[in-house]
Amino acid sequence: MRCWTFLRSARAHALRVFSSDKSSRSRGLPRKWPIAGVNRVVVIASGKGGVGKSTLAVNLALSLAGFDKVGPVGLLDVDVYGPSIPRMMNLKDQQPELDEKNLMIPPINYGIKCMSMGFLVDESSPIVWRGLMVMQAVERLIRQVSWGPLDVLLIDMPPGTGDTQLSISQLIPVAGVVMVTTPQDIALLDVRRGTEMFRKVGIPVLGVVQNMSVFQCSNCGHRTHIFGQDGGKSFAKEANVDFLGDIPLHVSIMEGSDMGKPITVAQPESHQSKAYYEIAEKIWKKL
Repeated sequence: MRCWTFLRSARAHALRVFSSDKSSRSRGLPRKWPIAGVNRVVVIASGKGGVGKSTLAVNLALSLAGFDKVGPVGLLDVDVYGPSIPRMMNLKDQQPELDEKNLMIPPINYGIKCMSMGFLVDESSPIVWRGLMVMQAVERLIRQVSWGPLDVLLIDMPPGTGDTQLSISQLIPVAGVVMVTTPQDIALLDVRRGTEMFRKVGIPVLGVVQNMSVFQCSNCGHRTHIFGQDGGKSFAKEANVDFLGDIPLHVSIMEGSDMGKPITVAQPESHQSKAYYEIAEKIWKKL
């Protein structure tokens, strides 16, 4: 019942805003203010889908939360059409409760506060919405959640350069964006577009992560660059942004995501986990 109340409310609010505030939005006057109780917001983005962005967001959140110098960490999934954080964080059957201010209380696992549209709809239910409704749903996932206190909130974006990206840039101050790509040329074409879009809306690009960079055979140790070699590094140099690191292609990363036990939790001493820790440390230093 709470889920459908949220969806109906988002739709009604979208229609009211469209009718009453259309002129101010058309003049490019966004209403931007910080999220209550949140010190820093970092966006995890990609130009295209399937590059491991959500997996990176989850493991970066867990890595940051493990640093003594970092306070509480949160994770917001704003991929309205394809939310994956509830499953990856082993929270897929959770529904947020409401506090005394009628704000949603984010479910917590592994010490990370999480919020996603996936908590509000059944996992198999499609969201068939136009852009205006998506934008208002994103705003409510930001404003109608009891987030604080958080030192860092990571936002897992949908792929591309659409309504959600624009909404985030207009609604809240963002400390920076981490762009995720594979070394493949097709992925690099899209990450160029995404990087340029964030620059145009005034969000600093913290750097680029190259995911699925190399596969190493567990039997013979042979390394294969399945999606190409060093494409992400070349792009970072070309775009004049920092290269934050490589994440290898490894079955344990995939299995941990599917089972709701990320590799930084399941195998914290592994080579794969250390790659996430190193990237998280570079991001923290930039913040």
